[in-house]
Amino acid sequence: MICPVCDQTGFAYLFVAQGLRIIRCNSCGCIAQAPTSLESVFEPEPPLVLPDSETESDAAARYLRVLSKRGLKTGTILVICGAGPRVNTKIFVAQAQTHGFQTEVLSAPVRTAAYDAAVMLHQLQTAQNPQDLLADVHAALRPGAPLLVTVPCVDSWPARFFGRQWTEWRPENRWYFAQSSIQSLLLRQGFAGVLLNPDRRLYTLRHIHHRAADCPPTALTRTISLAYRVLPPAREMRNRLAASGIVVTALRREPSSRPKCSIIVPAFNESRSFPAVIEGLLQKDLPGADREIIIVESNSTDGTRELAKQYAAHPDIRLVLQDRPRGKGHAVREGFRHAIGDVILIQDADLEYDLNDYDSLLSPILSHRALFVLGTRHGGDWKLRKFSKQPGLSAALNFGHIFFTGLMNVLYRQRMTDPFTMFKVFHRDCLFGLEFQCDRFDFDHELVIKLVRKGYVPLEIPVNYVSRSFRDGKKIRIFRDPPSWIWINLKLRFTRLFPKDLG
Repeated sequence: MICPVCDQTGFAYLFVAQGLRIIRCNSCGCIAQAPTSLESVFEPEPPLVLPDSETESDAAARYLRVLSKRGLKTGTILVICGAGPRVNTKIFVAQAQTHGFQTEVLSAPVRTAAYDAAVMLHQLQTAQNPQDLLADVHAALRPGAPLLVTVPCVDSWPARFFGRQWTEWRPENRWYFAQSSIQSLLLRQGFAGVLLNPDRRLYTLRHIHHRAADCPPTALTRTISLAYRVLPPAREMRNRLAASGIVVTALRREPSSRPKCSIIVPAFNESRSFPAVIEGLLQKDLPGADREIIIVESNSTDGTRELAKQYAAHPDIRLVLQDRPRGKGHAVREGFRHAIGDVILIQDADLEYDLNDYDSLLSPILSHRALFVLGTRHGGDWKLRKFSKQPGLSAALNFGHIFFTGLMNVLYRQRMTDPFTMFKVFHRDCLFGLEFQCDRFDFDHELVIKLVRKGYVPLEIPVNYVSRSFRDGKKIRIFRDPPSWIWINLKLRFTRLFPKDLG
């Protein structure tokens, strides 16, 4: 059995749910049914007939609005129907035709770039090989065409809350995706601009009751049946609830033949260490990836700009000269705008971090095991900073690190050990749909928080670290920066993540 996300064959047993053996990929965490279950009990899913189609009609209208936001205005929509059109597929097709779209319903797409959009409503998880199905869909779409996929998500609150009683543990569902694994799968198959949103559906108790009756009997389905019998007045009440599925949209792009890593180097008044960092980067070989180095120089006063200009003609370097210093965060944001690589890595122009750690940091992303990696500096010791001549200052900074790490973990329900490390490595598509405003060191908080809120759980990998003191050039301001860190942590907890035209 081969994982469709990372191509690995190692799976670990998790548990039995609804009589099905559930296993998980040891490499990327993708969840599946054990092969014996798939081969012995799988049969094509029969068409599902519900007496109340209002839920599906409302969902179909929302899917069309989502496709419109992703650029679909007119043309032909390819609808993948799997073993046979279900009621949700039929209702979507009817809605699409009402809105003036042409539709073509196929169980397997033809590899001709003839369609302006594609839709798969709860079909990807039933496919024997999701990679092949997405490759066929990619070949059938015109360049830039949107794809909409709905799948059950193991990150959804129903999945987390009900556990083994989750109603999506069904014989026809071969694969179960988390937000990160479905995005990795789409990126591998040539899609980009991936957005994931909860599938908030309009439910009535009658609809939920009939859906539960189609599932294996559990404590949950029996509770629903009891509520239906004893609460007749509530049967037709409409409520919009977050369902087990997620709505995933992406755009067709041409996949690159070889991944590229964009290394962003913000530089300001680092003339002593800057040449060593850049020469080290130029000599560094990245196994499995090409590289580009983006130097963002912020008009230094110590000769760093003159040193940076010496690399302006180098084929692997892109030099961005700012007219004045606006902060490290502003420089990194400028680097984002110029980056064209598949992977982004942030590298300071000092010598606190070891370039030899690049291999271990990039490997999980290049092998599709993770989308977001942090290089944690702990190494088993919470004392990150050790200034021999300033022990009081190093203790204060170390306790501050513990405080702000704890604050972020509590606010955003994470277990990170070092969210403020310079080594933040992620797939460039993780930035899609996000906007950044912070200019100074509060950008470190903003970047991690927004990636976490978007659904990425960082993989932390130990790295080497030798701290430098303020006497050596550290630029954090003790009385200026920490209040801004507290503010950005609290502010981003309650503000909108995406612009309205994407949300």
